[in-house]
Amino acid sequence: MPLVARVGDNARVKTSLTSETLPNETLSRLAQANRTFNAAYPGELERRQPVHTVYGGAHLFKARTCPRSGELALEILKTYAPDASSFARGLGLELDAQLAERVYERVVEKLGREPVEDFRIDFEDGYGNRPDAEEDGHAVKAAEEVATAAAEGTLSPFIGIRIKPLTEELRTRSLRTLDLFVTALVGKMGGKLPEGFVVTLPKVTVSEQVEALTAVLEALEKALGLSQGALKFEIMVETTQSIIAPDGQIALPRLIAAGKGRCTGAHFGTYDYTASCSITAAHQYMGHPACDFAKHVMKVSLAGTGIMLSDGATNVMPIGPHRAPEGGSLSDAQLAENREVVYRAWRIAYNHNRHSLVTGFYQGWDLHPAQLPVRYGAVYTFFLEGLDAAGARLSSFLQKAAQATLLGDVFDDAATGQGLLNYFLRAIGCGALTEAEAERITGLTADDLRTRSFVKILERRRS
Repeated sequence: MPLVARVGDNARVKTSLTSETLPNETLSRLAQANRTFNAAYPGELERRQPVHTVYGGAHLFKARTCPRSGELALEILKTYAPDASSFARGLGLELDAQLAERVYERVVEKLGREPVEDFRIDFEDGYGNRPDAEEDGHAVKAAEEVATAAAEGTLSPFIGIRIKPLTEELRTRSLRTLDLFVTALVGKMGGKLPEGFVVTLPKVTVSEQVEALTAVLEALEKALGLSQGALKFEIMVETTQSIIAPDGQIALPRLIAAGKGRCTGAHFGTYDYTASCSITAAHQYMGHPACDFAKHVMKVSLAGTGIMLSDGATNVMPIGPHRAPEGGSLSDAQLAENREVVYRAWRIAYNHNRHSLVTGFYQGWDLHPAQLPVRYGAVYTFFLEGLDAAGARLSSFLQKAAQATLLGDVFDDAATGQGLLNYFLRAIGCGALTEAEAERITGLTADDLRTRSFVKILERRRS
């Protein structure tokens, strides 16, 4: 019989399809396909993403490396940009005085409180090839320093190691370093890992490298009594083969799948990737069209999967050519020349960081403490200058309870709600905005914000 539905109090409507004529088999396949899609594309996961990863050679890592980086960054900032106006000038920005002061104050506060969000102890390019006994010693020593930092509260919120690639030439050395480091770390920390620990796998070319790392991590967990899935990793996208596979298909989804749920991120390697494209060193930079292409492939192939994406590093260091002699000082002319060099490098880095943010890459690499002021300056300017508009859109959106709304000349659909919320969550996470400020601007409560989910916020309000 026809399907009849009651609408409202008095109206009755009649449909043409019946339970017998509905294509139930097709609808069942649709339901299964929808469930499969939702599992593969859960959207942004409810966890904080660091705004950067600082890389440093494993032989140099100490328990106080992260706070010491902040101290050095503050010294550099105070030397070359002692106030808000000089900092804005150093970044090449024309900001109103209030915004410039706000950005500067928060950069100074961040460098004193949490200068490094993510640190990667590097056994690859930043370390080089050394005798086996030497690398063995550094692997154990670095693990001991991490454990000390964790005990003393000087560890960055996210921490990990970058091993050597799993090529035929280096895979034995790479996996031995991984084993030595993790074994020593777990032993020193009483059978556990630091929160946010991750292994970085560089120069991936074939999915078997990811499969091998996954199997080794599983074996390490069993040997050390860690819970299943405790050891996570991220891959580096720095070869053409990690973008386009030999069969012509996009390689990234199969690389992620080979990780069996352990892969949490994909980091772009600017200089190795451009080199693999036969781009000469003089033209290898973050804004090269080849980089934009690769990163857009990363974005469209991994969007919605929960894999966190990171851009690469600016390799122009903001370090002046002159150093004061021991017990002496620089001349005014030397200081001026240093300032010009630092400002030039800051502006290059600011433009690179800004480009990353605009294209949806909210994380990048930093290689030196002198880059930290410009990293946070770029991130804070990006979030704070768009704050009022984003707050108004989110408030209006919430008031309409997820119904599409038109505010000014910007039209929001339902998918925008989570995106607007993510804007504020990222701003809070990196220190650009406080939770109290977000409450005032959006009308959300602290409990709302901590759900990290637009859907959950609506459910809370409807109940």
